[in-house]
Amino acid sequence: MTANTTVLPFRPRPRRSEKVISNGVLGMTLFVFVEIMLFAGFISAFVIIRARAVGSVWPPPNQPRLPFEQTAVNTSALLASGILLLAAHRMHLKDRSPRAVGALLALATLLGSAFVFLQGVEWAALIGEGLTMTSSTYGSLFYTIIGAHAAHAVVAIGVLAWAWVRVARSNLSREAISSVAIFWYFVVLVWPFLYFQVYL
Repeated sequence: MTANTTVLPFRPRPRRSEKVISNGVLGMTLFVFVEIMLFAGFISAFVIIRARAVGSVWPPPNQPRLPFEQTAVNTSALLASGILLLAAHRMHLKDRSPRAVGALLALATLLGSAFVFLQGVEWAALIGEGLTMTSSTYGSLFYTIIGAHAAHAVVAIGVLAWAWVRVARSNLSREAISSVAIFWYFVVLVWPFLYFQVYL
């Protein structure tokens, strides 16, 4: 060793700190936040237009009233689906039986599908009664707001079905089920606000 050689002290590599939140969960959370703003805009427009209705008559004359009793039943199916997913999510995070998690996911998916199907039946009846996108501002607002929610619900049901398949194969990560759950919780929890503002 020559006189000019410098010996550097050994410094171990610093450990990477664990992420507080995974990339998938963070991405889904940001997406849901943007969607909340979208629906807040829809509801604001609906409330303003309803407040400016001629003679404060709402819905407008010659337009059918929305079947809030039937939709209440649909709403209970959606809320039950959210509760089942919450149970499945917690069980999966605690590494409980994949079979039980899969069964809960399957039930949540079926109830969510029942909600969308029943809403479709309701739409068909309303169209038959003359409520369409072009029949009035009332109709266009209704189908825009509730249709946007239905589109989110259909996509979320597809994601739930994907999660169920992954659980059946014992190949669903904690990050994946948490991301799926956040999306479905959004679909479930935004609905009561839409229901009370649009239907009642």
